[in-house]
Amino acid sequence: MIIRTLGAGDAEAYRTLMLEAYGAYPQAFTSSVAERAAMPLSWWEKRLSSPLDCLLGAFEEDELAGIVGLAFEPREKARHKVTLFGMYVTRAHQRKGLGRQLVEAALDEARRYPRLKLIQLTVTAGNDAAFALYQRCGFIQYGLEPLAVRVGVDYFDKIHMWRELKTD
Repeated sequence: MIIRTLGAGDAEAYRTLMLEAYGAYPQAFTSSVAERAAMPLSWWEKRLSSPLDCLLGAFEEDELAGIVGLAFEPREKARHKVTLFGMYVTRAHQRKGLGRQLVEAALDEARRYPRLKLIQLTVTAGNDAAFALYQRCGFIQYGLEPLAVRVGVDYFDKIHMWRELKTD
């Protein structure tokens, strides 16, 4: 498995994987399949080229098997923070340690920026596997956002987590 930064040339594979993620776990993402499927490929290419986002993909040969993103803060007073987002591993590659590898790769990438002091994320309450993964990677819960995401008639809370980016 190779983990590398995605570029505009990976847009089609990224789009396909994220649409799968939105469909498989609608409560885990703020975006929906319908919302993102309507976006042209150029939107996905632009996202992969943005200086405010860094997306890492895990590849098994030519297949994109997992993804994680980092969103950098553009505002001066918040530039010491980065947000981990869009974490997803295909079902065929789950329970093999790939999620941990992706989170660790995101942490390593974030540490390349000396100005960054902390990394934060949200995870859907009740997603015990993801919550445990983030805890194993050193994240600590600091809050709960009630009714954060609505899927159909159901609402889901989001757990807010963070960790320092000091070298372990």
